[in-house]
Amino acid sequence: MNADKTLVSRRFEQALETYEGHAQVQALVADALLRDVQRILPDIHPSSALEIGCCTGLMTEKIVAQHASLTHLAVCDLVSSFQRCIYERSQAQGWQPQVSFLAGDIETLNLPKRYDLILSSSTLHWVHDFPRLTAKLGRHLNPGGVLAISLYGPDNFEEIREITGTGLTYRSITELSDILGQFFQLLLIKERKEQLFFADPLAVLRHLQATGVNGLTKQVWRKGRLSDFAKEYTKRFSTAEGVVLTYHPLYFVATSPEVLHASLSSSVNFKQCSTT
Repeated sequence: MNADKTLVSRRFEQALETYEGHAQVQALVADALLRDVQRILPDIHPSSALEIGCCTGLMTEKIVAQHASLTHLAVCDLVSSFQRCIYERSQAQGWQPQVSFLAGDIETLNLPKRYDLILSSSTLHWVHDFPRLTAKLGRHLNPGGVLAISLYGPDNFEEIREITGTGLTYRSITELSDILGQFFQLLLIKERKEQLFFADPLAVLRHLQATGVNGLTKQVWRKGRLSDFAKEYTKRFSTAEGVVLTYHPLYFVATSPEVLHASLSSSVNFKQCSTT
C-alpha cells in the first residue's frame, strides 16, 4: 500500500502538539544516524545541508549542534505548519546557520541548490518512487557530499499488519541498497529492531495517533472492530513488559561518487551491520 500523502500530511499536522512527547523511537533513530555520520566521517565540515522531513525539528537541532561549520540549513516537510516549529526553535536556541523552510513533497519540490550534506530520518519510507527520488538527491549533492538517511523496513509495525492485514509497502534493505548504489558510494548499511511496550493495545493506537504515523487509511475504528483488535493483539503480542510494537529502522550513509574526500579513500571501509 502506498501512502495517501494528503492524509499523511493531515495526520502529522494533527499530531504537532503531541509528536515529541511520543516519538521515542524517532528520536533514537535520529541520534543513531547522526552518530554514524560522525563516526564514519569525523572530518567533514559541510557549509550547506538539507534535511528532508524535519517535522517539529527533533533532528534539526541535533544537526546544528553537530555541524558548527554550517552556514545554511534548508529543511523541508510535507506539513507547512512545521515551519513555525523550526523558526521558533532556531530563534530560541540562537542557531548560527541561516535556516530556510521548503514546504512541500520532496518528490516534486524544486530544490534551489546543491548541498554538502543531505539528511533524512524516519521519512523516506513514505515516498512513492524511491529510485527517482534517489536520482534527484544525487543531482542536488555537491561532489564529495554526504547522504545520510534512515527509514523503516518490512518488519515495521509487523504486529499491526498481522492483525489488520494492512500496512505501508516497505522496501527491503537489499532493495534500498541496490537503488542507492546506482547513484552513490555506500559507506554504511545497517538495520535494527526497536520495540516499545504498552499497557494495552489501545495505548498502541494512541501512540500511533500521537506521532502522526496512522496516516494510511481513513477507516474509522468502530467499537466492535476495536474490541476484536484489542483481544487479538493481547492474545498474540503480550509480554511480561506489556504488549509490544516493533519498529524496523534501516540506516544508510553514502557519498557522491564524483569526488571522494582524501580521508575517505584512506580510512573508511564499507561497513554492513545487521542487528536485531
